[in-house]
Amino acid sequence: MTFILLPTTSRDRLAADIASTPQERARQLAFSRREFLRTAAGVALGRTLLGGHIARAGTAPKKRKVVVITFGGGARDQETFAPEGQENIPHLMRELIPQSSFFTQVVNRGILGHYVATASLATGVYETINNFSSLPPEHPTVFEYFRKDLKRPASDAWVVAPSNGFNRIGESNHRAYGSGLGARVILPKHLLTAATSGGSDYEHLLRDNYETPFYAPELGGSEFALQQLETMLKLSVDDFKAHALTLSSPDELSVYIARRLMRQFAPSLLWITLHDIDIAHAGAYSLYIEGIRRTDRLCADLWKAVQSEPEYAGKTTLFILPDFGRDSDDDSGGNGFQHHRTGDALSRTTWMMALGPGIREGVVFDRPMEPTDLVPTLGSMLGFSPSLAQGKPIPELL
Repeated sequence: MTFILLPTTSRDRLAADIASTPQERARQLAFSRREFLRTAAGVALGRTLLGGHIARAGTAPKKRKVVVITFGGGARDQETFAPEGQENIPHLMRELIPQSSFFTQVVNRGILGHYVATASLATGVYETINNFSSLPPEHPTVFEYFRKDLKRPASDAWVVAPSNGFNRIGESNHRAYGSGLGARVILPKHLLTAATSGGSDYEHLLRDNYETPFYAPELGGSEFALQQLETMLKLSVDDFKAHALTLSSPDELSVYIARRLMRQFAPSLLWITLHDIDIAHAGAYSLYIEGIRRTDRLCADLWKAVQSEPEYAGKTTLFILPDFGRDSDDDSGGNGFQHHRTGDALSRTTWMMALGPGIREGVVFDRPMEPTDLVPTLGSMLGFSPSLAQGKPIPELL
């Protein structure tokens, strides 16, 4: 069996918790992450440092923008935050975490499927839709709340999604919201397929649905079409194809498109879902590690883009979080890094970081929270009311 490497006292505590409840295992995981970060990244525990009170880093700008990066198929601590895994996330450890408020215990109590879990993140409600059906969320999305309450145009809320299965993520089928009030959705792999007819030179960029490789949902909703590349993103199809040949993965293609969006539209609410890590379903550990390292680099690249674009610099909050985790090696019902099927503490307990003006830097918070807290927090930041969301605003960020 393989366990997370901990200091001696932490290993003793973990051994005592093997037969404990999932809640206790989640707390232990949060404790371990906190200690790893305090040692390696030089961050401080929020409550200890602040004497029980949450201090603000400064006043957030009035014209605030938000960029959310989620990624499917979260990585386990032994490949990331634990001492033996930190070499795989140098940008998170050395650049991003020291600038962020980091939350060590984000517990997903919903369905552990990538589309449905991302839909839950986007609605603030644990969605129960079929993970492998082309269905919109049942509850209003953050994009609909944002646009309806603040009367924002369609150009101010965008989603860059990893695969055809996410084409309906931009708006719900809720009667009070729904059609016409959601985000515009760009599926870069769908655009590339249309531009190249799936040519062999682009196969490495078109891999899709790693968990169910033969699943190909029908497209629908308000996804971005190929002919809109030039008119909206000022990018010709030939230039798009030529640049794609210089990229190594689908997520690099998504980040390229996201940066074009930032430059052309500067949306106030931009949601990017990465998916390379989920290659773990193929069972190749080396590809899983490669996905972690690439995701680490792309998150840092997007933060640099935020800081370099005049419309974003100094007024943007960036959130980074996985949709959920992966199975532990010591669970007889799982497949370790390959899948996320057991519902154990390791597959449910993830993390989140927030960076930007008004966010305290270099502080770790290890109280329990849930991914459904994200949408209410965005509502408090941007000034809209997510009335049907189940979560609560995160006070440490407000």
